[in-house]
Amino acid sequence: MKPNVLFIIDSFEQGGSERQALQLLRDLHHSGRCNVRLACLQNKGSLRVDADQLGIGEIHEYALTSFYDWNFVKQLRRLVGFIKTNQIDVVHTHCFYTNIFGMAGAFLAGVPARITSKGETEGFRTPMQKRAERLSFRLAHRVIANCLVVQNQLIREGVNPKRIIQHYNGLDLDRLKATVGLSREQARAKFNLPSDRRFITIVANLRNPVKDHPMFLRAVARVRAAVPDAAFVIAGEGELMPSLQALAAELGIADDVHFIGRCDDVGTLLFASDIGVLSSKAEGFANAILEYMAAGLPVVATDAGGVREAIVEGETGYVVASGDDEKMADRLVKILSDNEEARAMGARGRSLVAERFSSDRHLKNTLDLYDELLNKYSDRSNSGLVRLPAAGQVPHLND
Repeated sequence: MKPNVLFIIDSFEQGGSERQALQLLRDLHHSGRCNVRLACLQNKGSLRVDADQLGIGEIHEYALTSFYDWNFVKQLRRLVGFIKTNQIDVVHTHCFYTNIFGMAGAFLAGVPARITSKGETEGFRTPMQKRAERLSFRLAHRVIANCLVVQNQLIREGVNPKRIIQHYNGLDLDRLKATVGLSREQARAKFNLPSDRRFITIVANLRNPVKDHPMFLRAVARVRAAVPDAAFVIAGEGELMPSLQALAAELGIADDVHFIGRCDDVGTLLFASDIGVLSSKAEGFANAILEYMAAGLPVVATDAGGVREAIVEGETGYVVASGDDEKMADRLVKILSDNEEARAMGARGRSLVAERFSSDRHLKNTLDLYDELLNKYSDRSNSGLVRLPAAGQVPHLND
């Protein structure tokens, strides 16, 4: 009998964890090994179209305003009712907020297999948020760390090592292919980019300062002075865009930096590019790096999170210290000075992604984990059943 699996994601925005979750959900659905369902905390974002196309039934929204109000209890009751009515065997959550909400509901409903995900390192959560998330990890049977750096951090923070399993993100290589027959000139024209420049591209949201776009822009100014035909693309949307545009003008590079906003066709953008960059102060395991490599681009990235687990130094790209725009510029100029070696780096990166970070590998790891937990815990599926709090008794997950 196929297990009934419920994924819970935060929203349908173009974030790394959301794209990863929907890709895995699609692969599980197409595998025929599970009956999959999907819920969210915020029913918004362009990825909703992709979710609807899966044809997996109604997607329920559990809109939260706080972890400490009556609405949280109300939404928790709804989730528990849904889990019981649909006889959910696996609840799989994918980010901070869904870990807390989803594991609380799954524990209360006595779900046999409860799985959380962790893809962040230091720099993202307050001490109170960390305590809340650690409680969700205690309610889970497994915590998936998306790289070794995150796994080691969880252990340092006191999470039981027996509950942690490390799975790298999986990448749908077909999604990174540009349209067949499309020339680079046509690809660049799609984004209103000139055809006679070499493009260094960063794909990252413009909402979180941790992405450190100012470091990238300072490196851009150095590269532009050394390589006259270099130009730069910043793909992403967010409230930081005006300040970054102002910084580009202050650095005298406004005409060379193209802010293209949200990009729904990353494959074509990377086909139009020559190098991929990541400038983050903190990361988990950055999907952008895998995307750059899958598209055959050499990569220059800051030493954040699991970057060194993806980039082979000097072979598929270079790793520089966070904030070191001078070293980043040096590495970018080095790649631009040797086109043949740049192409070789890109080819090695593409092969590495296909071998270690494919969506097929991610799917197998996930199915194996489901089998393990269901075989171990399904005979105790009701042992975790507890009563929901009565009206006015709000659960304090940070206690």
